[in-house]
Amino acid sequence: MQFKQIIGQKKVIERLLSSYRENRVAHTQLFLGSEGTGAFALALAFAQYINCEQKQEGDSCGICLSCIKFKNFAHPDLHFFFPTTTNDKVKKDPKSELFLDEFREYLAKSDTYITQRGWYEHLKVGNKQGSIFVRDASDVIAKMSLKPYEAPYKIFIIWMAEKLNVATSNKLLKTFEEPPENTIIILTAERYELLLPTVRSRAQLIKVPKINTEDLEEALKDKLQLGNDRAKEIALLSSGNWNLARDLVENTEDVQANFVAFRQWLRYCFKPEDYTKLNKFNTDLARVGREKQKALLNYGLDMVHQCMLHNQNHRELVMKDGEELDFSLKLAPYINTHNQEEIYRLLNEAVYHIERNAHPSILFTDLSFKLIDIFRAARTKGKK
Repeated sequence: MQFKQIIGQKKVIERLLSSYRENRVAHTQLFLGSEGTGAFALALAFAQYINCEQKQEGDSCGICLSCIKFKNFAHPDLHFFFPTTTNDKVKKDPKSELFLDEFREYLAKSDTYITQRGWYEHLKVGNKQGSIFVRDASDVIAKMSLKPYEAPYKIFIIWMAEKLNVATSNKLLKTFEEPPENTIIILTAERYELLLPTVRSRAQLIKVPKINTEDLEEALKDKLQLGNDRAKEIALLSSGNWNLARDLVENTEDVQANFVAFRQWLRYCFKPEDYTKLNKFNTDLARVGREKQKALLNYGLDMVHQCMLHNQNHRELVMKDGEELDFSLKLAPYINTHNQEEIYRLLNEAVYHIERNAHPSILFTDLSFKLIDIFRAARTKGKK
């Protein structure tokens, strides 16, 4: 992966290059960016640049032996750790090392812009959620005890570091604080609050912002061969998320399904005339799998954000059109300064609990009744 293949993120790339030129590369770094911003891709491009044998101005060469091995995700001094769980291949004691072939396949398939949902689907793990186990921590420590095989640095990339469980995090604290000489650790994460404070304090934070609309538009035209108008439309709807942009182009049915399901759910919650229908909706939702449940909730979080933009008279920034735009306009008066923070918190907490295997039917039922109360209060205020 070269920097030139990264979508946008010019300021982050310049910061990384400056840290290398000035010999200020931290031994442990945390690349923090929401899904689709390219945090993992940036980590990989930086790792390739650091070990490139013929560095160019502002990028790795892409043709030296080291770069070729990085391109194949198979450099002996590049080590990946990531969430795993059991599947048909590994029926007990899962860990990253047992899934390296699958992870490399997934990296190539997704062009390094990877997601939890895509990874779990690639592993065919069904409704299970992954974790980074103590077994992985033991492997990290063992591999770090070895000298670099052929490159100046051993580089460890831990993807979705918020999936480090407590025992794993504690076992790696000393390693994060004082890794061996010629070793660089790059953690990538989407949710800062899910990392232990002791882990956060031991890593230099590199914030990866959402991709700006212009860069997304150019990438859509270059990588997916979209015309100008279509590329602009998708870029505006993608909220700085390259993975969402690709989904909008390639999987419009999934995106439409989330919209339809979220709209129906809120209709049941807004004016609950028949609790039987709401209960059936929650029961059906409990059967679709945790990744799809999270996708629906994340869609809801985005819709709350769009309503906030309407209410602040920033309608030029609203990234919806057609039926979605019409729905957001009608919903905005009921998601306002009095309740928007509470609704956002409830949806965000629901994602958190789904990732920790909460009972989905109970969770969505509880969330539904809380939303009913919030909307009832909003309607009452609207009548005064």
